[in-house]
Amino acid sequence: QVQLAESGGGLVQFGGSLRLSCAASGMIFSRYIMGWYRQAPGKQRELVAAITPGGTTNYGDSVKGRFTISRDNAKNTMYLQMNSLMPEDTAVYYCNAKGVFNNYWGQGTQVTVSS
Repeated sequence: QVQLAESGGGLVQFGGSLRLSCAASGMIFSRYIMGWYRQAPGKQRELVAAITPGGTTNYGDSVKGRFTISRDNAKNTMYLQMNSLMPEDTAVYYCNAKGVFNNYWGQGTQVTVSS
């Protein structure tokens, strides 16, 4: 049974930093494209960042230069380092694992940035 467990969310002030983690189990982690998505109230879920098994990354325009995605295939864990946080970054952040035939989601972790 595949499980994706996010952690590291919370309340932070404008300009602060947070590091999210996504621990995966029940899957061959190194075979999946891993990604972070977010959804703010009243808005659609959007891609924040994604990383291939080989480490190629892709970022949403609004987070380029501020967020860094990484993965540790040996630990079955993905990370999102978020710097220079702004109130517009407030959302529930979801971990995603995309394989050839499967697509899995975590339950999400709340990130709130106060102004």
